[in-house]
Amino acid sequence: MTTTFYDTHCHFDFPPFTGSEAASIELANQAGVEKIIVPAIEAERFATVLALATQHSALYAAIGLHPIVIHKHNDASLALLEHHLQQQPEKLVAIGEIGLDLYMDDPLFDRQETILDAQLKLAKHYDLPVILHSRRTHDKLAMHLKRHALPRTGVVHGFAGSLQQAERFIDLGYYIGVGGTITYPRAGKTRDVMTRLPLSSLLLETDAPDMPLNGFQGQPNRPERVADVFKTLCELRAEPPSEIANALIYNADKLFCW
Repeated sequence: MTTTFYDTHCHFDFPPFTGSEAASIELANQAGVEKIIVPAIEAERFATVLALATQHSALYAAIGLHPIVIHKHNDASLALLEHHLQQQPEKLVAIGEIGLDLYMDDPLFDRQETILDAQLKLAKHYDLPVILHSRRTHDKLAMHLKRHALPRTGVVHGFAGSLQQAERFIDLGYYIGVGGTITYPRAGKTRDVMTRLPLSSLLLETDAPDMPLNGFQGQPNRPERVADVFKTLCELRAEPPSEIANALIYNADKLFCW
């Protein structure tokens, strides 16, 4: 019997998926992946991501303004985001990918915080969860989330922070995204964190085509490899695989309300 998975973070609007969407979805389906959330990163990709969700039953959309391209975002970007939210697209399940990033040169951090706060306000107004990016900003991000107190909360995706930082997000009601980082034996800190967090706070993801798994370095990541992330998670945790699989599905269903 095939285990059922959701990939809660896959940039399906980028190569290598562009132009071969149906074949890629079928490959994922053969691995047990039934649902895939596609987060947009900038305003010009909103329509593409929403169209993909309309065209393919397995795909669901999130739209948001990612800090990694902060120089592209402006008031018109936020206005377009709200315009789409007002339409209440049937398969729009979150605002994302949004967040904070201090890894870049010249991160324009004040602008990042302004854009983040505006999107958190929209999430609260339209009662949607958020899909969050955070690099070197976990403590700052937690302060923003506490201040806005979203009723639907969200997920901190691709988490690689400390146990204490993860627990702070969980205390605020947020989920933690488990991705391919845990497949690397050298990622001891992240692997340890994922063994110690409550199963009720975890979501499964790939971040494809980014974050390739161990053994697939240099290749585009793919949604079917969420099954390999799951396999590693089962090796790290004490619960039976069936319990882990059921919890991951339950958590995603509860957060995203498909």
